[in-house]
Amino acid sequence: MKFIVKIATVFLLIGLVSCNTEPLTTSVASPNSTIKVDVDVNDKGKPFYQVAFNGKTVVTPSFLGFDFKNVEALNDNFKIVKTTTNTFNETWQMPWGEQLDVVNNYNELKVELEETSEEKRKLNVVFKVYDDGIGFRYEFPEQSNLKEVFITEENTEFNLTEDYKTFWIPGDWDIYEHLYSTTKLSEIDTENYKVNSALAQTSIPNKAVNTPVTMVGKDGLHLSFHEAALVDYSGMTLGVDTEKLSLKSILVGSDNQDYKVKQAVPFNTPWRTIQITDNAPDLIESNLIVNLNEPNKLGDVSWFTPMKYTGVWWEMHLGKSSWDYGMEQVDGQWKDTGKAHGRHGATTENVKRFIDFSAKNNIKGVLVEGWNTGWERWIGFEDREGVFDFVTPYPDYDLNEVTRYAKEKGVEIIMHHETSAATQTYEKQQDTAYALMQKYGMHAVKSGYVGKIIPKGEYHHGQYMVNQYNNAAIKAAKYQVAVNAHEPIKATGLRRTYPNIISREGLRGQEFNAWSPDGGNPPEHLPIVAFTRMLAGPIDFTPGIFDIKFDKYKKNNQVNTTLAQQLALYVVIYSPVQMAADLVEHYEANPKPLQFIKDVGVDWEKTKVLNGEVGDYVTIARKERNTENWFVGSITDENAREITIDFDFLDDNGTYSATIYKDAKDAHWNDNPTALDIETQTITKDSKLTLRLAEGGGVAISLQKQ
Repeated sequence: MKFIVKIATVFLLIGLVSCNTEPLTTSVASPNSTIKVDVDVNDKGKPFYQVAFNGKTVVTPSFLGFDFKNVEALNDNFKIVKTTTNTFNETWQMPWGEQLDVVNNYNELKVELEETSEEKRKLNVVFKVYDDGIGFRYEFPEQSNLKEVFITEENTEFNLTEDYKTFWIPGDWDIYEHLYSTTKLSEIDTENYKVNSALAQTSIPNKAVNTPVTMVGKDGLHLSFHEAALVDYSGMTLGVDTEKLSLKSILVGSDNQDYKVKQAVPFNTPWRTIQITDNAPDLIESNLIVNLNEPNKLGDVSWFTPMKYTGVWWEMHLGKSSWDYGMEQVDGQWKDTGKAHGRHGATTENVKRFIDFSAKNNIKGVLVEGWNTGWERWIGFEDREGVFDFVTPYPDYDLNEVTRYAKEKGVEIIMHHETSAATQTYEKQQDTAYALMQKYGMHAVKSGYVGKIIPKGEYHHGQYMVNQYNNAAIKAAKYQVAVNAHEPIKATGLRRTYPNIISREGLRGQEFNAWSPDGGNPPEHLPIVAFTRMLAGPIDFTPGIFDIKFDKYKKNNQVNTTLAQQLALYVVIYSPVQMAADLVEHYEANPKPLQFIKDVGVDWEKTKVLNGEVGDYVTIARKERNTENWFVGSITDENAREITIDFDFLDDNGTYSATIYKDAKDAHWNDNPTALDIETQTITKDSKLTLRLAEGGGVAISLQKQ
């Protein structure tokens, strides 16, 4: 696909002034004037900002600054020496995404600060104000008396005016795989948060929350706090002051040094973002995060094709098969027997079965986990350097034959690299591993980083690992490889700059339903995720489980949704790679609901969020690229509800054949989850449809233009 940028207008308004001439400009509003930001310094020279929405203060004066190692903090004694304003308006195109055309329209204010002390250190703060929120970042300009900084903390405040209803997970330095809590801001309690015992690693050192964190006000104001363009910096958690109703940045650190970020001057921090809307659907439609990233640096990425995929994955979570080739339990301990135990999932025969099924059902990819040597030595998560080999298959997996067969069938094999968080091993093998993929025409890899980071003392979301993840993706692009990272850093819109960053996990995913001792993901989980984690970027959630109870494998676990909701997730939870995650036999036994997975798109021209409330329900319509077809998905929490869908988003004078996959009258996420009704009718732009969603249920609609 040719990558196109269409510049609509770029206006340079004012290059203002030193304090010796005209008054400084210290305010900036959004293009539609609904959001206003004021910036100033107080009588102690402390820089601050405040934000208003529709004339009402949303963020009260909040201070900015830094603490450094062995150097005076950069928090006060400032004066404003210059301000510059700028207006920018462009329309750029996503090579793949939720939509084709993205409007990037903002007003900008750059405030240049200088210390009044003898050192006269300089710091700039840049605000970009959009109709859907704000982004601001620090810029350290080149200066003679500041060549390198060791940041011990960033002191960015968000002082709020209301005790918002808040949807949050704790500020874990290692994982995002937690259930969301819903409390008032004043009731956030991360210190007593119950951590799932199945998690392989976790570190919650502060009373803080991870981002995106979303809040809803009494008058319908919606806020979501996050960051954009996280490059060569530590991830940001937000410390919570429950008495002052305030958030403050706490960067992820390291046990190996007494600072959190090391940078040479000049440099810029990531953008600190606040999405601001007066309703929930507009949060999802916001493009604030991607717009704050730099344009595509890779050029043509048509070698990556958005796709649905199946694979050797869910069966291991169920216990039907294993990742390893030769592990057996002897006297209560797992031992490497040196021979096949017969339960290995990634065999040539089994993968060919998935290839055949995919080829018959408009599914273009097959993921193969457990294909490579090393899984026997991984158990226990201790000494993991040198364990995995990313080019050597097990004896029962013929890589040449599998890739030949897949190509013959028009299916692409998706590579799997489980690094076990042994970063040095992966670094050493990346070129060889990516070259192997290029040789066999594989253009997508699912990477994993399970376990405590090696070198010991680093955390998944610190500066060291931010660079690991980003550098792995940048290197992969040289081999025409796209990366779907699990156990990742947070998504911050870098998919705009590096479009081979296609998706990631970064949440409590589907697999928790298969083995989590706390009962899996509750029905409210995904109606929260849609308005929190999904605001950051694409999610590899692995939907499409048809055998909801899977009693044959695990009687104490299940998926806590209806079958109709599993179908709806292909539209609601966005990713350019969407897995049909269940076993082949479960799909073959259910051809009617399988038809929706065969039909549904993965790459979109338009996205419309039709309705929704955070944590309760959401309905999303998406138009497929290169066809005239639309798809609609709606999901609800543990409460049954009726929704009315207005199809006024459809094309004028268009007639569509609608196939509706909905909860049956007696459907229920626990009592009768697979009860599904399927009906067809003709739909036009003037049509309206009222549907009942069961408890934990949903509806999926395929609209084929006639």
